[in-house]
Amino acid sequence: MTENWFGEAVARSYDDSSGDMFAPSVVDPAVSFLADLAGGGRALELGIGTGRIALPLASRGVGVHGIDLSPEMVARLKEKPGGEAIDVAIGDFATTRVAGTFTVAYLVFNTIGNLTTQDAQVACFENVARHLAPGGSFVIEILVPALRSLPPGERIQAFDLGPDHAGVDEYDTATQSLVSHHFSKVGGGWVRNRVPFRYVWPGELDLMARIAGLTLAGRFADWDRAPFTHESTKHVSVYARPR
Repeated sequence: MTENWFGEAVARSYDDSSGDMFAPSVVDPAVSFLADLAGGGRALELGIGTGRIALPLASRGVGVHGIDLSPEMVARLKEKPGGEAIDVAIGDFATTRVAGTFTVAYLVFNTIGNLTTQDAQVACFENVARHLAPGGSFVIEILVPALRSLPPGERIQAFDLGPDHAGVDEYDTATQSLVSHHFSKVGGGWVRNRVPFRYVWPGELDLMARIAGLTLAGRFADWDRAPFTHESTKHVSVYARPR
């Protein structure tokens, strides 16, 4: 099973340390995108965390169910208005099953990278395919690996240098892995946290989808459906289960 890297120390400060990601300008386009795909059906969020996307999506009348490995993160979700109404299964989202089928399942904010092996990422696609209703969609939001912007021979890249947070990624191209080092200002001091990831290319995700019986239905540069190009730094990809 994937290790829980989001225990109490992280959960306690997660919303504050990720404050920019909670801004309406970031959340609203994602929620609208997912609500459109959900239609009148249910949504399944893998890695639901503290409810950044799930709560506003549920407020639009979409039935949301979640899977998350961290009881501590889910506890924060349950403390928020509307959180108690969202059912969450505690477990590894690559393998954990929940009852029923869903019109849309989704993984946002690079969360598929928390599965640190290719086998686990393939298993996630297969798990999602089992949960989707015919014609349902699986949505992934993830960064394009930033290796092309690294100077030759370099393995370290800063991705955030703000007054209250600094982030540095450490790449290992031999294993297609990286470790994100976070330094967050909490209260009167700084808290350090490290999280391992497996970075994955768009074409590799497409192949994982094919293994699971899903097909690429669309790929965009962001939730506003801007075209994905060679200059895009992230993508929102939609995979469909055949009807």
